[in-house]
Amino acid sequence: MENRTYQICTKTIMDTSDSDIKFDEEGISDYYHNFYKNILPNWKTDINGSVEILRIAEEIKKAGKGKSFDCIIGVSGGMDSSYAAYIAKEKLGLRPLLFHVDAGWNTHHAVENIERLVDKLNLDLHTEVINWEEMKSLHRSFLKAQVPDQDVQDIVFFSALYQFSKKHKVKHVLTGSNISTECVREPEAWGAYVGIDKMLINDIHRRFGERPLKTLPMVDILSYKIYYKYLLGMQVVKPLDYFPYIKADVERELEQRFGWQRFQHKHHESRFTRFLESYWLPQKFGADRRRAHFSSLILTGQMTREEALAKVAKPELDAVFLEQEFEYVAHKLDFTVEELRTIFNGENKKCTDYKNKRNIIRFGTKAMQFLGIEKRVFR
Repeated sequence: MENRTYQICTKTIMDTSDSDIKFDEEGISDYYHNFYKNILPNWKTDINGSVEILRIAEEIKKAGKGKSFDCIIGVSGGMDSSYAAYIAKEKLGLRPLLFHVDAGWNTHHAVENIERLVDKLNLDLHTEVINWEEMKSLHRSFLKAQVPDQDVQDIVFFSALYQFSKKHKVKHVLTGSNISTECVREPEAWGAYVGIDKMLINDIHRRFGERPLKTLPMVDILSYKIYYKYLLGMQVVKPLDYFPYIKADVERELEQRFGWQRFQHKHHESRFTRFLESYWLPQKFGADRRRAHFSSLILTGQMTREEALAKVAKPELDAVFLEQEFEYVAHKLDFTVEELRTIFNGENKKCTDYKNKRNIIRFGTKAMQFLGIEKRVFR
């Protein structure tokens, strides 16, 4: 926001905390225009969407015939992946394997939600437990690097999923990613670096890491965008984009069917992500990801702008609880509270301050947007 007068979109609540946001003469942001120009016209949740996802489901069944499961779904215990599992089994008649990665930050609610899904849907679950010492080393190195991109557990989540799929020759990966609650993507300045950049990860860990990452799953973005997709034939399917997907209705249905427990906000199934989005990013980088989450709900008619403004006007979690979480994160990562506070107060950096493949990745992203494969605004 340096050298720029503060401005907020008159239709969403995205603002100049995204330093690259653009406004028209009426103060409407490019996120709003992109939704109505590029996303909405191609988003089919009516009968056409149902026909299309049923056709895809038949392809999945055919490809998985004779195997113990025909697709794989990464589950976190959160709303999106939980509902994707329900849709896959009960609506599409698929035989998914539920795949969970335990990176050391699960909340009790997340674990219980997954157990209830497995039990009620009668599905198999594979849990991959990550080497905590290596995971901790990666966390510590990224915190010391002072970049906003701190949710490094996502790196191992997706990498482990892709590696497992490759090993077991699974052609179809289903995901809870969806337009309804995620049509506004968090910008890079808010710690949402595009994809898994091994060059960036290795450079940061080389400078600040404390042990070799011998077992930590790590699949570079170019590998899964090219090798996994075109040479191995792996397809990522987003079933939630083919049905009406209303957050309040889905939470209620999951509660009634499975005894599923809702979270206070998106991504709160991970204790680290909850801390990152509720404390670290807002207070250190001035980045409140709720702006993107609520703007998505505004654009898809699930929340009014006034409701969203009222919510972001106050913290999601109270100050006492967040200070307790600060101490918990510090101790879990083998920092003293004072050491983590020193990092928190240190000079903010960007991923471009380290070796990276950002230009290559951004070129690929623009190519996907040009071809119509990706519709969202990427910063």
